[in-house]
Amino acid sequence: SRLERESEDTMATTAAAQKRLKAKAAAAISLEDLAPSDRMAREIINERPDLRPSVERIMHAGLTDDQQMHAISLFQTALSAVGDECRDPRVAITRGIALAR
Repeated sequence: SRLERESEDTMATTAAAQKRLKAKAAAAISLEDLAPSDRMAREIINERPDLRPSVERIMHAGLTDDQQMHAISLFQTALSAVGDECRDPRVAITRGIALAR
């Protein structure tokens, strides 16, 4: 019905507005205030916004600080190395865990 479509449109608009607000709040934090792995993640996303899902997968994988740093570093390096398996965030996570041991 028309009312249901309007309600769905309103919810989608609200969700989009909330996402924009979160992005603005995150952007307001300076790079210097971030942990090294968060800084690297932000730099990757700033350069390549299309990689946000891969970066978020690494950053939200429940890793220790060392594991996360290794994983995001491996991922970043893989972006400029043709055929590097760590371009897949799952591989970067697995190898990041192994390197931090």
